[in-house]
Amino acid sequence: MAPVLINERVGKIKNDENEINRFVEEYKPFIASCVGKSTGRYVQYGEDDELSIGLMAFVEAIKAYDALKGNFLAFARTVIKRRLIDYGRRENRLNNAISLETFAEEDEEGTDLSAHEALERYSEEEISEYRRLEIAELKKELAKWDISFVELADASPKQEKTREIYRELVRFMLSRPDLTDILWEKRYLPIQEIEKETRVPRKKIERGRKYIIAVLIIITGDYQYIKDFVDWGVSK
Repeated sequence: MAPVLINERVGKIKNDENEINRFVEEYKPFIASCVGKSTGRYVQYGEDDELSIGLMAFVEAIKAYDALKGNFLAFARTVIKRRLIDYGRRENRLNNAISLETFAEEDEEGTDLSAHEALERYSEEEISEYRRLEIAELKKELAKWDISFVELADASPKQEKTREIYRELVRFMLSRPDLTDILWEKRYLPIQEIEKETRVPRKKIERGRKYIIAVLIIITGDYQYIKDFVDWGVSK
């Protein structure tokens, strides 16, 4: 079974209220970030009604989500923004819509940013937030394999020749669903089969085991922004 990542996790919990509550608790910072950017001000749980709207919208997004809607976090952000607009129209607090002016701000020297520049900055911050959440999710997934980021950094190949060997091994694994099934279901890298098929020495495969597993988790998982940010040299 493939690793349970953000999109998959949402699909699995959408009918389980306890798991939904746990998931919402984990993503309260994300919800607050969405609400803060939509309202243009700092918000706090227990003080701002908009955060209650955001929480309800996030739950709505979980229950309405399916894989065809793409990245769950992007979908949830859209649902939250729409519900805040609806709320603002009713309460006359958001002036009928979230417009480009919402993103307008001053730079450090006090110069007004154009709407285009402000929107670009907003998009960059949004992507950074998604990437941060993906990194947090990846950390939890790697922990299930007893792999830490420190170990992953240590296991990363330093020489281009070794990097290319590992890339070839990853490509080989991606071409063999029977072996990736063993990886996900039995939680180990089938080194004997890989050695036999690729002729790469067993010791070299063992040295790169954690790195290879981590790359496979990222490439086959819901890590859109990490994949865009890091050049793995392979694609699914």
